Amino acid sequence: MTCLEKEEIERIYTGFALQAQKQLTSNLHKPKKRVIVLAGPTGTGKSSFALSLAQSIGGEIISADSMQVYRGMDVGTAKPSIEDRMLVPHHLIDIRHVKENFNVVDFYYEARHCCQLIHARDNVPIFVGGSGFYLHSLIFGPPSGPPSVPELRKALELEMEQMGPEFLFERLKELDPHYASTITKNDKQKIIRGLEIITLTGKKVSKLSWTSRIKPQNFDFRCWFLYRPKESLYHRIEKRCDQMLQQGFLEEVEKLIAEGIKTNTSASQAIGYRQAIEFLESNRTQEDYQKFVESFKQASRNYAKRQFTWFRREPMFRWLDLDLHDPEIAIDMITQDYEAR
Repeated sequence: MTCLEKEEIERIYTGFALQAQKQLTSNLHKPKKRVIVLAGPTGTGKSSFALSLAQSIGGEIISADSMQVYRGMDVGTAKPSIEDRMLVPHHLIDIRHVKENFNVVDFYYEARHCCQLIHARDNVPIFVGGSGFYLHSLIFGPPSGPPSVPELRKALELEMEQMGPEFLFERLKELDPHYASTITKNDKQKIIRGLEIITLTGKKVSKLSWTSRIKPQNFDFRCWFLYRPKESLYHRIEKRCDQMLQQGFLEEVEKLIAEGIKTNTSASQAIGYRQAIEFLESNRTQEDYQKFVESFKQASRNYAKRQFTWFRREPMFRWLDLDLHDPEIAIDMITQDYEAR
């Protein structure tokens, strides 16, 4: 190689290096694009509030509901209507068949891709949902745990089949009470995954699952927890359960059973769906029906309690009482925060 060739190569290399450094410096000083996150317990009225906010601020809604991704799970998830979706674009709704898996890592990457597309249209991404696990992952990155080991997973699934989920849930409570408090004895997938992580690493899920991650820096999340006092909220929850039944919730579940919902351990264990499946597989007496309705409402109230508990540990969220503030005032508060420089 001649000296001229060496000099030319060095010049080109230096040019690339300087350009890369300029690009890096430019990105460091580029302001993060803002994203609004609206969380809150089930039955609060997040969807209708988000629709009004989106119309006011030029937003597009991204669902952070782990079950609204499934086609056919409409009534039981309080999925936004077709009319609402025509008024404002909605994302991550009806993107999976009920037999397909959808997990927190899928949500993380698909949700962030939605943000990029919405920002490219100069619109405002507005996340709406009550899944604390999904929203925490969105903000801080997906959980880092060891890859699944098929033999261990199969052994845990067999043990659950033989002994029942409650037996394994009790073991999980002994090994990691903090993580166990965020799920229920019916969250079969999460129980198995929790025990799998503990077995493989020797560490608690609550200590491991959010470690070894670099917090994504490309978005500025403006997070709000929309809520109502519990007495008011529980009344709304019970009324909504009754409305779902009037809207054909049981007929919806019958159709989903035929489509294979029971093969999806997450979807079949969702609030309301698990209770409905149990009723539809019973003798369907009047007593069975009354028991189903009460368990449906109780499970919904318990889920709301767990959502309050989860978001009390999330310091980025500001709490906003929708019973205390008129919707117009609440929308103005969130808009002013979003636009503040």
